[in-house]
Amino acid sequence: MTPTENNRSSQLLRLLGVGFGVAVTIGGTIGTGILRRPGTIAQELGQPSLALLVWALVGIYALVGSLQVIELGTLIPKAGGWYVFAHRAFGDYFGFVIGISSWLGSISAMAFGAAVMGEYIALLQPDWSAYIKLMAIGILAAFTVFHWFGVRLASRAQEVMSFIKAVGLLAFVAVCFFYTPDEPLQFSAENTLPIEGSLFVGILAALQSVFYTYDGWHTAAYFTEEDVNPNKNLPRSMMIGVLLIVSIYLLVNLALFYVLPIERLAQSKLPAADAIQVLFGPASAKVVTLLLMISIMGIINAQIMFNPRVLFAISRDGLFARYFTRVNSGGTPGPAMFLTAGMSILMILTGTYSKLSDVASFFFVLCYAAAFASLIRLRQIAPELPRPFLAWGYPLTTWLMMIISLAFLAGVIYSDPSSSAYAVGFIILSYPLFLLVKRLNR
Repeated sequence: MTPTENNRSSQLLRLLGVGFGVAVTIGGTIGTGILRRPGTIAQELGQPSLALLVWALVGIYALVGSLQVIELGTLIPKAGGWYVFAHRAFGDYFGFVIGISSWLGSISAMAFGAAVMGEYIALLQPDWSAYIKLMAIGILAAFTVFHWFGVRLASRAQEVMSFIKAVGLLAFVAVCFFYTPDEPLQFSAENTLPIEGSLFVGILAALQSVFYTYDGWHTAAYFTEEDVNPNKNLPRSMMIGVLLIVSIYLLVNLALFYVLPIERLAQSKLPAADAIQVLFGPASAKVVTLLLMISIMGIINAQIMFNPRVLFAISRDGLFARYFTRVNSGGTPGPAMFLTAGMSILMILTGTYSKLSDVASFFFVLCYAAAFASLIRLRQIAPELPRPFLAWGYPLTTWLMMIISLAFLAGVIYSDPSSSAYAVGFIILSYPLFLLVKRLNR
């Protein structure tokens, strides 16, 4: 292979625009959480107004966070997301830790999503309940084959799935308000639920629960290298996408509180299905199951697009095997994608994805804090770099976002110390692993 051919085989294609950016933001964020978590939040807080406030506050966090990430994404328009920011700001080792943490966390999340989708298929087809693992593996394998055909097809699929997901959720909201029960419960002083324990503790738990449902608001930043005009498109993609997500989340919560008494909502494991059953009877719950499956498909499609690009970026900088920088003619980093999907399938086979997805929570929040720290650091060490977009309210908002992220990280450690211990153990072991990789690449 000539040097020119080798260079071409390691280049991503500039094919993407605003439509894909909005779609991957929505598709990479909205999953099953919005249709499942409202019951947990209602139980923890006992008041619709407080629940809505928590959803809105975390939405503001995502919105302000996106303003910071837009500056980073337009400053360093390369594939890799959190990794490229940390690597440019703090060097090889810190970048390696953030990159591998982000990659492993998303692998476990992808495995978890495929397994949950298998469970929902079994709900629709009870005879298949013995084959949940096999179905989950088949789902990942099918997505992998599909993505091998190239970025153009994969991006169109993301746009279609995200559109269906958004329209489906908005249709759910409209149905809840249009077809109401005889005595719908709206916001009032009486529509409250006594809570056990401290309200402060309940608010912290609710914030943490809602925080995870917003994870993914940054997904468009993984694709700046493939955007035809990232300086213009990334701000539009992230802002439109995040605003739509916040609006959908608040509207779904309003619809649930409108249809369900808070006592029933607090006891529900799947409030959206219960709300539809109140309006149309038990058989209608299958509609919500289908919507959940579409949501999961959108997330898996986004994950199998952005996560290989993290491995691609790490490998390109010499921090992983150079083999994983290869890109096929359709713009897909094939070897990185196959390893990513293969690791997720291994987690499904071994049944480790559930525990590792708990550990991933630590990594996700760590990546947020690292991104905000990277912005502060780059303002200090590289003031000469062109910045097409400046983070609103810097440095106050950036420092505030980093402090909030560190507070969430402390909350993760407090609420799940055993999983956090595994994450800390990985970070300790990461340095000798980093040295080994560097030595092998030399």
